[in-house]
Amino acid sequence: MQAYIVRRLLALIPTLFFASVIVFVVVRLIPGDIIDLMLSQNDVSASRMDRQSLEQALGLDQPMHVQYVRWISAILLHGDFGKSLWQSTPVAEHLVARLPITLELGLLAFIVALIVALPIGIYSAVRQDTAGDYIGRSFSILMLAIPNFWLGTIVVVFPAIWWGWSPEVRYVPFTQNPLQNLSQMFLPAIILGTSLSAVTMRLMRTTVLEVLRQDYVRTAWAKGLSERVIVVRHVLKNALIPVVTLIGLQAAILIGGAVIIEQIFVIPGMGLLLLEAVSQRDYPIITGVFLVVGVAVVLINLLVDLSYGLLDPKVRLG
Repeated sequence: MQAYIVRRLLALIPTLFFASVIVFVVVRLIPGDIIDLMLSQNDVSASRMDRQSLEQALGLDQPMHVQYVRWISAILLHGDFGKSLWQSTPVAEHLVARLPITLELGLLAFIVALIVALPIGIYSAVRQDTAGDYIGRSFSILMLAIPNFWLGTIVVVFPAIWWGWSPEVRYVPFTQNPLQNLSQMFLPAIILGTSLSAVTMRLMRTTVLEVLRQDYVRTAWAKGLSERVIVVRHVLKNALIPVVTLIGLQAAILIGGAVIIEQIFVIPGMGLLLLEAVSQRDYPIITGVFLVVGVAVVLINLLVDLSYGLLDPKVRLG
């Protein structure tokens, strides 16, 4: 197991390297230039500088490969993600302040997705072609068809029009007031979680149905074991392996969906920080956010791979 973990961690190095190169280059290919944007803001300090001197002040006068080496070296050697081009504040401070908020929203949405997807998927498989099965399958199709940003917009707009109620827009940290924080996170977590649960629910139903048709399950039925024992002990572990794989792959989808949801519900997480940085062409913040998200997705998939050994004894991680 230890050798397997070491090999996987070493394999992360080229993955993260290529991811950092792609992020660094693609961000600078976004239409629009930060120099033109700054010069058009009627900023006194910027208006007194010509374009060349402003590029030198921001460190954008060097070739792209030189900028990349300088940026990645500062991260690896000093943990320095650079400074915001607009605010001259360390990018690391923005990431440390915003990352826990996005992680909280993602964790709550993930819990909601599992609470919705796993029981309904298992029930639909065990009670195949019953009314409950049709209701569960219809619900999953509905959640697949409805974009989460549309549902979030509806939840914010219509209650405000009909009943004069709208979600709280002033963010309260969990450490300051846990109940108010959770009440503010409840709606966006429900919307993200139910949207995420649709595919998981359908895959859970399919895998449980497949396992239920295996010979060893028929043998368990013939031995007179109860339905609960058969499902819990003999079916779930084998059925969960593809589902766990899907959950790991959906980590990126969850983070991407949080970008829009945070904007709709005014949650000051990584998504809102990213949108603000993109609108301002603040390259250090954009690359910092994408790099942190990339590392998180890679580590989540590593945990998914390690979980195979726990779910399936036939898998040997060594």
